[in-house]
Amino acid sequence: VVHPLMEGAELPVFIANFVLMDYGTGAIYGCPAHDQRDLDFARKYDLDVVDVFHPEGTDTPVTTEAFVPPKTERVHYVRAIAGAEIMTGAEAIDAAIQKCEALEIGEGVTKFRLRDWGVSRQRYWGCPIPVIHCPSCGVVPVPKEELPVRLPDDVDFETPGNPLERHASWAQVPCPKCGDAARRETDTMDTFVDSSWYFARFTAPRAEQPTDADAADYWMNVDQYIGGVEHAILHLLYSRFFSRAMHATGHLPARSGEPFEALFTQGMVCHETYRAVDGRWLTPSEIKLGDNGAVEATTGQPVEIGPSIKMSKSKRNTVDPDTIISQYGADTARFFMLSDSPPERDVEWTTAGVEGAFRFVQRIWRMMEEVPAAGSMPEAFGADALALRKATHKAVAGVTADIEGFTFNKAVARLYELANTAARTAGDGADTAFARREALEMLVRLMNPMAPHVTEEIWQRLGQETMLVDMDWPEADPALARDDVILLPLQVNGKKRAELEVARDAERGDVEALAMAHPDVARFLDGRTPKKVIVVPGRIVNVVV
Repeated sequence: VVHPLMEGAELPVFIANFVLMDYGTGAIYGCPAHDQRDLDFARKYDLDVVDVFHPEGTDTPVTTEAFVPPKTERVHYVRAIAGAEIMTGAEAIDAAIQKCEALEIGEGVTKFRLRDWGVSRQRYWGCPIPVIHCPSCGVVPVPKEELPVRLPDDVDFETPGNPLERHASWAQVPCPKCGDAARRETDTMDTFVDSSWYFARFTAPRAEQPTDADAADYWMNVDQYIGGVEHAILHLLYSRFFSRAMHATGHLPARSGEPFEALFTQGMVCHETYRAVDGRWLTPSEIKLGDNGAVEATTGQPVEIGPSIKMSKSKRNTVDPDTIISQYGADTARFFMLSDSPPERDVEWTTAGVEGAFRFVQRIWRMMEEVPAAGSMPEAFGADALALRKATHKAVAGVTADIEGFTFNKAVARLYELANTAARTAGDGADTAFARREALEMLVRLMNPMAPHVTEEIWQRLGQETMLVDMDWPEADPALARDDVILLPLQVNGKKRAELEVARDAERGDVEALAMAHPDVARFLDGRTPKKVIVVPGRIVNVVV
């Protein structure tokens, strides 16, 4: 076939199960340099690999690893379609569509892969579908004054199947239209029906109508949606269905039809599984761990330790919250779960991890018993006191950014670091006393979202009258939070080889000189003169050989 955008170029056509027939048109234009699957296919069949995108400032061709341009970052340029213009991946897609439309060889379309949602369920648990089936009138809606249809209380679950089908006094009703004998719909709605619009109801929970227009306009959209990874497929999709319908019926404000501004998918809490010799699943509290493995606590019989998987009732690998709270306290449980791993990844629940968090909370309590008395700020600070103040305000800035970015494990790591710095800073001067009190007070304030109970108690013991939960979040002093020295990634031909420590305000020539003097660069140059040295101030240095 003839290449649509490159004059005189021809492309081979492959017919294979590499592309799904029900995806789009069933045919794709391969872009081997920028899709790993396409690249693997091209290398296997010795096809041409044309680089369209490059990271800004590099000319390194794609070899075995495809370069996938970020859709939102301006860190590369595109060629063949728009010359060497710098743009994002999303802008490049738009440029390609505009080019095709201008040449009248194609047009941009949106392909949907959605299917109808069957909301009926053959079970008791769920909202009854409010329709009545009449032999003469057909399907008749339940009159508004008879809503909501309530489920019967006297149901029999002994027989398999939907008990509503067998409940004659509930199912058999007169037709609202003609009065003849009719039958109520016995299917109930999928429980996702309720959860797909509850956020809209929350805007006016006591309104006579499903939503109040003014309240919905004030409160919607939901700023942040947080759920497990399964929500990205099920609940999120259903909520979007509902929001579009409610937008069309006037129950939600005339915006985009999307109910949520942002989505964050969190991981699961995991634990090892334990199985007795007779096949029974055991809870962690029912086994004893030793050097030779695990045994059942009551019988001493050996226990098979299985892999760490999502906590579930069926595998019984759950930890009783009451036990954890009674032994370690709620703050420790919260602190460990936030510190273990990024929230989008699974949390590995371990006794050692919980005990480590418990020791840190205890350490903070002990440190607060040595907080210097409050005093006025000294006119000058020594090197150690100034270093502690810098560490404190960097922690404030870092923890703030980490919480806003959902990287709670990084925030906890900064708290550990600040506690260590405060513990190492010693001295009897007024400057050190001020810096230590500032650091420890900030530490308590920053810990408050992770460990609210113990930090409120400490705050009160420090003589504070206002509760932390009622205070504004602390703000970092920009002058103290700013690093005077920064680390720049040092690349050779687009691949990171080292890091370069430079002054934040270093001149471009000085940065280039430091890069050329770096031993790793000298090793790769091997006596050759570089073609060019690209310095992006404050971001990166790339030596092109």
